[in-house]
Amino acid sequence: MSAKNIDFLFFDAGGGHRAAAIALKATIEQQYPEWNIRLVNLQEVMDELDIFRKITGTRMQDIYNYVLKKGWTLGTPQMTTIMHMLIRHYHPDQVDMLREFWTGSSPDLVVSLVPNFGRAIYHGLKAAHPHTPLVTILTDLADYPPDFWVFPDQEQFYICGTPRAYEQARSLGYAPDRLFLVSGMVLHPKFYASASIDRAMERRRLGLDPNLPTGLILFGGQGSTVMRPILERVEDSGLNVQFIAICGKNEALRDNLSRRKWRMPVFVEGFTTDIPSYMRLSDFFIGKPGPGSISEAARLHLPVILERNAWTLPQERYNTDWIREMEAGIVLSNFRDIAPAVRELLEGDTLARYRSNLAKLDNQAVFEIPPILDRIMNPKEPAGCNSSLSPTPN
Repeated sequence: MSAKNIDFLFFDAGGGHRAAAIALKATIEQQYPEWNIRLVNLQEVMDELDIFRKITGTRMQDIYNYVLKKGWTLGTPQMTTIMHMLIRHYHPDQVDMLREFWTGSSPDLVVSLVPNFGRAIYHGLKAAHPHTPLVTILTDLADYPPDFWVFPDQEQFYICGTPRAYEQARSLGYAPDRLFLVSGMVLHPKFYASASIDRAMERRRLGLDPNLPTGLILFGGQGSTVMRPILERVEDSGLNVQFIAICGKNEALRDNLSRRKWRMPVFVEGFTTDIPSYMRLSDFFIGKPGPGSISEAARLHLPVILERNAWTLPQERYNTDWIREMEAGIVLSNFRDIAPAVRELLEGDTLARYRSNLAKLDNQAVFEIPPILDRIMNPKEPAGCNSSLSPTPN
């Protein structure tokens, strides 16, 4: 096999885009060690042209992360519309900047894990290297059209993790030879590693009861202030349960939860790269309906309790539909009802039934994608969705 130079584009607006790029890079290093993978933070490439920093003095990805941290997500559909207007207005400048970036290199393939900027990425790449293929990997379970993930009339490829996303791309005019359907979201290989752990011993090490049902509370890398009222409501209900609460980079939240004297066992953690281990010690998951978090929970057979309402990010609302379709958890309109939801989950065979449904899923996307990229760079047969992964026709 010949060496290939591949650029992976990501943003740090939320953690999922970088996490997917790192996961794929780790897998490729095992499957195709001769490939050279360059991780490119698109924010850094376009810093001089950051339209949000021109207006607010703050980088776009930092605004997004601050909004998530504070929970100020009520107006995100309108914010998305405004962002798309600004992106279209500055499109020529974005294309020039990306063309200049790629003029100094010769990638054999560009892989984008970035939404919203797909048109600028495509035109910038084609201006520098007309024959270099572009692949966009959706890190959401579904598109949020228009102009979010799938852009019509571009000669590029899309890799979709659900039949819903695949059909959305088809409806925008993409033929099957430009589309690939894989079996889920990209997860790090460590979620697939066989792990033999002594759950009782590890729970004791964290100060938890080895025999109590254990919930994992996780709201992404920025945490969420809703975590404390969730814990308080469950504690006040008298349910015989305990929790692992992961606060991410939100040190104020970690300190707040750690100082509280809980009557039920609660282990509080800050930022960690060891999410798989904490999931393996847990029986269920409470958090936001982010595609990465619920896919990680699904991989380790953790039923979920999620919230969906006007504050839910619009691109994540389908995720709650997916959970209902899979019969893999409970979706609330407000976390004020968290105690009854936990009670429902733990009563009878509900938890076991949901776990059984999750065990039927087999997300192998991180291992399926590298051969797809190889096929795109070495087209010995028409590219497109493998029949074994094709969605069932209506």
